[in-house]
Amino acid sequence: MSQAGAGRDTGNGTVPFYHWYALGILVLVYFLNFVDRQILSILANDIKADLALDDADLGFLYGTAFAIFYALFGIPLGRLADRWHRTRLLGIGLLLWSGMTALSGLARHGGALAVARIGVGVGEATANPCAYSLIGDWFPQRLRGTAVGIYSSGLFVGSGLSLVIGGTVVESWNAAFPAGGPLGLAGWQAAFLAVGLPGLLLSAWVFSLREPARPEGWHPAEAQWRKLLRDCADVIPPFTLLGAARRGSGALFANLTMAAVLALTAALLAALTGSAMQFWLLATGIYAVLSWALALRHDDPETFRFTWGSPAFMGIVVTYGAICFVGYSVTYWAAPFAERQFAVDKTELGWLLGAPAALGGFLGVIGGGRLADSLGNRIPAGRAIVLSIGLLLPVPLILIGYGTHSAVLFYAISFALQFATSTGLSASASASQALVKPHMRGTATAIFLIGTTLIGLALGPFTAGYVSTATGNLGTGVKAVLVAVPFGCFALWRACRAIPETARRLESQTGGV
Repeated sequence: MSQAGAGRDTGNGTVPFYHWYALGILVLVYFLNFVDRQILSILANDIKADLALDDADLGFLYGTAFAIFYALFGIPLGRLADRWHRTRLLGIGLLLWSGMTALSGLARHGGALAVARIGVGVGEATANPCAYSLIGDWFPQRLRGTAVGIYSSGLFVGSGLSLVIGGTVVESWNAAFPAGGPLGLAGWQAAFLAVGLPGLLLSAWVFSLREPARPEGWHPAEAQWRKLLRDCADVIPPFTLLGAARRGSGALFANLTMAAVLALTAALLAALTGSAMQFWLLATGIYAVLSWALALRHDDPETFRFTWGSPAFMGIVVTYGAICFVGYSVTYWAAPFAERQFAVDKTELGWLLGAPAALGGFLGVIGGGRLADSLGNRIPAGRAIVLSIGLLLPVPLILIGYGTHSAVLFYAISFALQFATSTGLSASASASQALVKPHMRGTATAIFLIGTTLIGLALGPFTAGYVSTATGNLGTGVKAVLVAVPFGCFALWRACRAIPETARRLESQTGGV
């Protein structure tokens, strides 16, 4: 047997037990990933009061500060996942983001918390490129939607239970130490420490996982680190100018022109909104991503053709980005909205909002994965069609839920919203992975995550927070994020039209592996 096929089920046989075991560890990693990321939601009102922030600031901390660096470092780290030991890379990332989450508990002002959130974003950028690539090697195409759905359940369980964990820790800490605990820590700071430290232990388990077989001729040589530095030069400003200059004067001129246009746009939006950090950081992220895309077109035209140059692939990216624009907003702002609107304490809120949300997300992502596999095995665009659930169903739910005065109705709608938006993740991830060659999966995941971060996470929660600050109504702010839905519908239509031809071309070149 060749190395490429060793330990991999490529047909209709039984997937080895070890692959399911390893998938279970990935679920735990993703669970902690989203506990660490999402716990900011239940802590938002306390942080706002203690650090003198407004809703726009909170949206920036949760979304943009995290998302830009998550997206930027996801690109070179995604490329590294295609060339190096994915289990080691994931373990290193877990150490970093867990440590930075713990350090968030020592923040005394908004700037320090923003720096810690940046560190969490850099560390978490390793997770999905490694995990999706590993799943692609551990599971055959007929089961990848299901496997991705199981993995992705960690997202929604972690996101929901972060409210339970955070609310319980804050209430217990504040009750025990009403004047501040050891080192003067408030309850929200203790919550960051409580969820960050376990990840340091879990990393040892991740390091123990066996790396799946790679194609013949693949070697994790030390030279890969030189390639990582070159990839960083193609995406991390201002080194992007050196990367552009390496490709010639024309590429350098195009890069500088792009930078100037984005700088002018950021300056205009900053002046109009008063949110300078939001738009300067967002412009930096967009500039870096476009710089890398141009470098990829020059250095690896085949991968560029199957990703950035593919209407099918990019249609999936933009569609799921629109779902995340809405989904991240309601996931983050649900707890602050309920706490203000219904005057409930954090422990009660964690159980009544967080636990049902965890269940709804779990059922949605598993159901979406199963439905994606079922439809994908029947029609070429079947997986993409599943995205329409996450795109359209939230519209009436948000319009009703964020205008109600009934806590029971709001909790029920929050459950339904988590179910609806979560159906799109496993479907979009498996659909996008099915449109690229096996050796492109880590890079494809990095590009996929750009949509979820630069479109969804960096803009959605901030938009809701900004509109809330401007109108004095958080419900109005959350409703404003529905502006992304028409763009998502157009992108989905484009993807469904292009997928059949892309799938035929890929099948002819790879045999459907």
